[in-house]
Amino acid sequence: MTAAIAMRLRKKPGFGGKALAFGRVIRPAIEKYQWTSHARYKMQYYRISESRVKRIIRFPKRTEEGIAPKTVASMQLADGKTYAEIWVMYRLADGEGSRRKALKIITAWRYPGISPERDPVPQEILDEVRGII
Repeated sequence: MTAAIAMRLRKKPGFGGKALAFGRVIRPAIEKYQWTSHARYKMQYYRISESRVKRIIRFPKRTEEGIAPKTVASMQLADGKTYAEIWVMYRLADGEGSRRKALKIITAWRYPGISPERDPVPQEILDEVRGII
């Protein structure tokens, strides 16, 4: 094994002590959140962090049914001089090979202004989401 490969495989404190394998962080098999590549792209585009998305899901100001089937959309106000909302659309995703469920983050976006209210989410779905997070 060369020295460069050995350096990539050792644990680094900047990554929470997780081992690196060829520049990729090895994540645990079971996570509460699953991220689509579209969601990651939109988070980068709108400058929204993972922790902000998780906070929007945990403490939403408003929660509605998503546009796509079997999805939920949650919103919080964005900080800044002008009024804006940050929205996150997600759905319940079964953990593959386990009994534990997860939330699949589909997309996130900023809405400039006040969005009109739509259909609220049924309480049993909100209770199930609260059980996961």
